[in-house]
Amino acid sequence: MRRPAARRLGLVCAAVAVTAGAVLAGCAQQIPGTPTAPAAEVAAYQTEAAASSSAAASSKAAAAQVRAIEENCTRFPTTTGTAVTAFNEFVTAHDTNAPDYADKREAAATALDNAATEVESGVTAAGTALPTELAEKFTGYVVAARELSAETRKMTYSSQVGALNDASRAINQARTTVHDACQSR
Repeated sequence: MRRPAARRLGLVCAAVAVTAGAVLAGCAQQIPGTPTAPAAEVAAYQTEAAASSSAAASSKAAAAQVRAIEENCTRFPTTTGTAVTAFNEFVTAHDTNAPDYADKREAAATALDNAATEVESGVTAAGTALPTELAEKFTGYVVAARELSAETRKMTYSSQVGALNDASRAINQARTTVHDACQSR
């Protein structure tokens, strides 16, 4: 009884093999001719693809610019505010001949240096995404903060305050310039 079942299985396998061979043989034939595409359609597609690619790149650059402005402008008041507070504490210590004068002087200079470094790092990290005119304003603050830090470190109880006041006015102006530029965006 087993023989007829084995024969049927053999016949089924042979039929499947013949069918698969016929399908493969039919797919192996090449169709004669040369493939072509309508030139107008090809040109239209290429133009559309180029425009789409350009729009995507432009959109990506615009998004990077918005992100760079937001990150730098949002961080600026907090970063520089710490330095303002430390400098004001130093001025009070200087004006009152406070016993912690030297500590306040060093804390102010360090806070100014740290603010300058943090602002500079933000500008550097943003790279070309940050508009040049805004990057220049941030850099103006960095320069002014480092100048005020240097003048602060020079101070003693008996020092003339002219250079310190000039540096203080310069940083205040630079900070206001950045603030105004950020508000206008």
